[in-house]
Amino acid sequence: MPAYLIVTAVLHDRQAFLDGYGAAAAGLVQSLGARYRLMRPDGQVLEGDGPDRVSVVIEEWPDKETVLRFWNSPEYAEVRRLREGLADCRVVLVESDTPL
Repeated sequence: MPAYLIVTAVLHDRQAFLDGYGAAAAGLVQSLGARYRLMRPDGQVLEGDGPDRVSVVIEEWPDKETVLRFWNSPEYAEVRRLREGLADCRVVLVESDTPL
């Protein structure tokens, strides 16, 4: 069953984030069979707390187990350190029986 990571982020230094974390994470994500379905820097909050102009990323993964293997891997732990101080992120994992 496909699984999706939905990320919203406030980027403090967009270029540094993309050059470091973004490039490293993309290589790892794609090597595990995931696909980026959406990447946009201009999300608008219509309800709830949070700033406007959040960056939004949706990744489609083969299944939940692959996402968790990625998320808990030593390789991703190393990559995740590259975003420290550059972004405030919220990450949600959801499974779907219907691919996008």
